[in-house]
Amino acid sequence: MPELPDVTLYVDALTRAVVGHPLVALRLRSPFVLRSVTPPVESLRDRTARGVSRIGKRIVLDFSADDELFVVLHLMIAGRLRWRAADAPLAPPAAKLTLAVLEFAHGRLFFTEAGTRKRASLQLVSGRAALSALDPGGVEPLEVSPAAFRAALSRDSHTLKRALTDPRLIGGIGNAYSDEILHAARLSPLKLTGALSEAEWQRLYEATRSTLVAWIERLRLECGAGFPEKVTAFRDGMAVHGRFGAPCPVCGAPVQRIVYTANECNYCARCQTGGRRLADRALSRLLRDAWPRRVE
Repeated sequence: MPELPDVTLYVDALTRAVVGHPLVALRLRSPFVLRSVTPPVESLRDRTARGVSRIGKRIVLDFSADDELFVVLHLMIAGRLRWRAADAPLAPPAAKLTLAVLEFAHGRLFFTEAGTRKRASLQLVSGRAALSALDPGGVEPLEVSPAAFRAALSRDSHTLKRALTDPRLIGGIGNAYSDEILHAARLSPLKLTGALSEAEWQRLYEATRSTLVAWIERLRLECGAGFPEKVTAFRDGMAVHGRFGAPCPVCGAPVQRIVYTANECNYCARCQTGGRRLADRALSRLLRDAWPRRVE
């Protein structure tokens, strides 16, 4: 799922591409993508894009005129955005994955989704209050104070991995960047928020901000003035996420993982858990006493 750094790049690119330009038409290619009934799609025609912003992992395009009207895109796991000049088609296989097209006179924004689960969505929202209702309520990680950060994440006793990925507690962070943040903070993903010391809270706060800022800057340099095309949860340069078995860039120990449902959590046992391997729900139960409990 595109997280805060990737969504920030989309906001940057869309601001350059569409702000100040009128929308010719919104064309729906999938009956599943539109998740609102009113206002009607036709009400967008000839409206000028006034701005682009982010609510958590959602992208908001502002088409307000005398009233307030917004298009809200939620990419979920497999949704992506692609910008093409007005006369340039979207090449296969991406063309077959198109959910909707926002057509401007100078170009087209393709909203695509890989897979068959159809989780990505588009909503038309009328009014600032209705837009605010889509906000899950989590604090903004790059704007929040240390005290408010701690208050939000410790509202209930959760593991750090769960707390960092809960949009009701903190916005924009998912599976990938939570792994990177916890590695930078040298904290176990399964440590409970209620068990953190003052020093650990400070490390977590600083690691959250520094990790997200560093990746935003890095992705901006890679993308330049273009439109982000390679949006993925697995990137070269990540310390632990998606690097199971590879050496930790800090200590050289092999990166470990915990597999659960459709995701996995990656961590360095030597840097984050004192050398202890965390139990994998599948493999550790299978091996029982033969499960190696330490990275050595």
